Amino acid sequence: MPQAARPKSPHLQIYRWQIQMVSSILHRAAGIALAAGTVLLVCLLASLAAGPEAYANVQHYAASPLGQLLLLGWTWSLAFHLLNGLRHLLEDTGAGFPIKTFVMTGWIAVIGSFVLTALVWACVLLQRGGA
Repeated sequence: MPQAARPKSPHLQIYRWQIQMVSSILHRAAGIALAAGTVLLVCLLASLAAGPEAYANVQHYAASPLGQLLLLGWTWSLAFHLLNGLRHLLEDTGAGFPIKTFVMTGWIAVIGSFVLTALVWACVLLQRGGA
């Protein structure tokens, strides 16, 4: 007995992209990036404990263009995960659920993460020649 053709479940090709989808996907991706970045942070701390030569090697890698790109991405992941986590904390209190507020806080988390990352890196680059 043949089965009737069943409708496909709605997914990304069916739905129109919205900030809620983007912030949910980015939150998961940022969490994964933070986990990977934490492994690199542990390697940095281990090299610091291993001595000046090992630390100099890690420092040289971190100063390379690829290392700078990874650090920039890790900084953005931290900023976005922080802001979106605060957004979720607000929602856990029962606030922020009206659609207009929900969309606004999603955009605040996304745009705010870029602003926060830019501020952090501006401070880093300004201190590069300093203490």
